[in-house]
Amino acid sequence: MEAAPWADRVRDEDELLTRLNRLASESATRRAQALREGVEETGSIAEVARVLGRSWNAVYNALKKQDNKKAPSKPGATTTE
Repeated sequence: MEAAPWADRVRDEDELLTRLNRLASESATRRAQALREGVEETGSIAEVARVLGRSWNAVYNALKKQDNKKAPSKPGATTTE
């Protein structure tokens, strides 16, 4: 069986990358929500980090990244969602 033409394969891979990026973004949003719930339950980012065996910086940065993604940077600006 012959392989598909290279241009078709590139287009297929581009579509796959687009879907994977969307899925990764959605996953990061759900993960940040779970981290926020953990902070509410435990009372601190540091405690969530300790329970998960991660640095508090990793937890803080994951939350901050999602907050930055949702908040418009200028008045009247639209969000990425």
